[in-house]
Amino acid sequence: MLRKIIHIDESKCDGCGLCAQACHEGAIGMVNGKAKLLREDYCDGLGDCLPACPQGAITFVEREAAAYDEAAVRAAKAQAAVPQPCGCPGSRARALRPVQTAPATVMPSQLRQWPVQLQLVPVQAAYLQGADLLVAADCAAYAHGNFHQEFIRGRVTLIGCPKLDEADYAAKLTEILRRNDIRSLTVVRMEVPCCGGIQRAAATALEQSGKDIPFQVITLSTDGQVLA
Repeated sequence: MLRKIIHIDESKCDGCGLCAQACHEGAIGMVNGKAKLLREDYCDGLGDCLPACPQGAITFVEREAAAYDEAAVRAAKAQAAVPQPCGCPGSRARALRPVQTAPATVMPSQLRQWPVQLQLVPVQAAYLQGADLLVAADCAAYAHGNFHQEFIRGRVTLIGCPKLDEADYAAKLTEILRRNDIRSLTVVRMEVPCCGGIQRAAATALEQSGKDIPFQVITLSTDGQVLA
């Protein structure tokens, strides 16, 4: 049937996951670090997700689509209401299958400073001057086997978890960027929605610092693959 339904522009999506949280019908999910309309028949066309998107990646379109199925949505919600260890995608238990390779030579650590926890790093530590800065999610180094060589090498590393740490990362990062001659800023995050907080904090800090610093975001899957 011809009806109003949401459209997600993946080129604008930063993978924050806020739209998926705002969608009470469960029509939106995160796939490879991007928001996707997973079920047309779950989308009621009311657009609760639109104001939640900080990038303006969601709009309404009128096109042929499956009719909204309220009964199916209710059934899905009832199933989701069954007690689970945790409803957050980032905490969902799953088994992974690591790739088996021949034993390799032990690689030396590429860590250049201590501490590494974002909340513990002084905003004007001497090692921050002239640094290429890596802001990484706690889980990233465990997920990606070659993390030291690919991401830590040559960079000052700060780590954090926006879900577990009750802190304003943006404020701390803003001061670090303002007070130091940072040459570049790289964020390495996981694909799960809650990890979008560390990306948003870095982007906000860069904007508030008023500096023009090269900025990139790298997203890892839960099995350690580089998605973007």
